[in-house]
Amino acid sequence: MSSTTNTGAAPAAEVPAEGPTTSLAPSRSWRRAFHDLRQGWGQRSLWGYLGWQDIKQRYRRSVLGPLWISISMGVLATGLGILYAALFNMHIETFLPYVATGLLIWNFISGCILEGSEVFIANEGLIKFLPAPLSLHVYRLVWRQTLFFLHNLVIWLVLIIIFQQPISWTLVLAVPAFMLLMINGTWIAIVSGVIATRFRDIPPIVASVVQLIFYMTPIVWDYDTLRNSTNPNIAERAHLAELNPVLHFLEIVREPLLNKQIVWHHWYVVGVFTVLGWALALVVMRNYRSRVAYWV
Repeated sequence: MSSTTNTGAAPAAEVPAEGPTTSLAPSRSWRRAFHDLRQGWGQRSLWGYLGWQDIKQRYRRSVLGPLWISISMGVLATGLGILYAALFNMHIETFLPYVATGLLIWNFISGCILEGSEVFIANEGLIKFLPAPLSLHVYRLVWRQTLFFLHNLVIWLVLIIIFQQPISWTLVLAVPAFMLLMINGTWIAIVSGVIATRFRDIPPIVASVVQLIFYMTPIVWDYDTLRNSTNPNIAERAHLAELNPVLHFLEIVREPLLNKQIVWHHWYVVGVFTVLGWALALVVMRNYRSRVAYWV
């Protein structure tokens, strides 16, 4: 009788799935926070399978299946590239790959932010009834967005072949650059997910802010063209784009993909955000991970 009462009173997220080393630690402790991250990473086979199933379920009974990811991305990139190339009087053979690559990276960033704010809300049932670390749901989210990115990467490859864009050794920098995106997407999902679980007004606010950031980020407009404008007022205002942190995350991946000159200060800015962001995420995990099961 007592075991039945305890099962109904305690959320499953607090079932002591940890080993004896962490079971004696208080719910608010650095040991519990780090153990959650390690345990979630250790269950790679589970969240890897779940992330792949998310994509298969989305395109269930579809003839083309996940290929619709690349098709929709290609149609959007082509439409925006042709439109803004005409508006800004840009050469389509260089501007279309620029827009497509920017959209490719932006979809990953915005996906981590938007879905990250609802990552624990969307997994309410699993959090309450499955004794699993919270980080498992975050890893699953980032992995799913990575699969989307890899699908859409086909569009970049097609455009590089069609317009015969040059490729150099700097292309290899796209790999560590994207890994930095994944690392930062993880802490963003942790922080925004915990906060949004407590305050349900956060997800719509995040959606509005992300939409605004899209227009403030050089995705469908060329940052270098405005910065090098002969009009000093335009050139000066273009430098304000440097205050947008998404610009730096975008450029560290786009520059090697498009064989552009590598601007290293983008990497420095991303490195600072990575360290500060993970410091914040660890504080959030330490103080509030045990409350998420009650908030969902």
